[in-house]
Amino acid sequence: MGLKNFIIKLIPIPLVKLFASPYVAGDSIEAAIDTAQKFWKDRHVCSTIDLLGEEIESDDEVQYTVNVYERLIDALGHQDYATISLKPSQLGSHKGADHCKKVIGGIVARAKQHNIKVTLDMEDHSFTDMTLDIFRALKKDHPTFGTVLQTRLFRTDDDIKSLKGLNARIRICIGIYNEPKEIALQSKPEMKKKLLQQVELLFKEGHYPEIATHDEAVTREAIDIAERLNMKKDQYEVQMLMGVPKQTYQDELIQNGVLVRVYVPFAEKWKYAIAYCKRRLAANPAMAAYIMKNILYKATGKH
Repeated sequence: MGLKNFIIKLIPIPLVKLFASPYVAGDSIEAAIDTAQKFWKDRHVCSTIDLLGEEIESDDEVQYTVNVYERLIDALGHQDYATISLKPSQLGSHKGADHCKKVIGGIVARAKQHNIKVTLDMEDHSFTDMTLDIFRALKKDHPTFGTVLQTRLFRTDDDIKSLKGLNARIRICIGIYNEPKEIALQSKPEMKKKLLQQVELLFKEGHYPEIATHDEAVTREAIDIAERLNMKKDQYEVQMLMGVPKQTYQDELIQNGVLVRVYVPFAEKWKYAIAYCKRRLAANPAMAAYIMKNILYKATGKH
């Protein structure tokens, strides 16, 4: 474990909440919806709203999560700017794929009543097969259902090909989880190169790529691929995380007719947000350095 990650693991929860606040919409459904509405009204930025939480192994907590998503769906209602995202480990995966599929299927069916699109998020490699199996099983009855693939995994080309004929929304991203070298790329430049190759493969396989990266050069090259393949601007979109300072570039994309969507997470119970927030801090070297400096100052009294 590097020093940065070690320091971040030691940060007290109140400090995590303070430093990670730009990445989280708030602690209520209303805060999440208000954030999504503001993105849309102010700048025509779309959203995907996510209830933070993962690795839940309690039936009561799973039911709590279902209830929050049901309230979120009902509160969002019919609109054009927001989708929702779900995670298997938050929704019954501890009791097996069939149970998880039933739980997720109920949420997707409720969202369908309001014409709200749903994306099934991808977690670490141990969830890849389960996630794709659930996605395939539900996609046939829910045409707008989408999922996520991660370019760092060696298997992703084959996974894209395995979805042939589904004409699916696929968020393609590097992925935030550190995976073993036996199954995944370890170099960020290689992951970005692979992302571009897989954007092209997704187009050729008939899918709708959701190009999730903050690297402007990669995004521009992905759009060049779309243009070379004669893809229209309504056949893909660009996605980024809330809190990452890319407003100017996002506005440029929107002005050029490209749909931009930001990830808008929230948590009614803050304990479920901690893992996500620590990953965001670990991915932000400047923020991590600032935290380390302040911790050292408090410990030594020296800047």
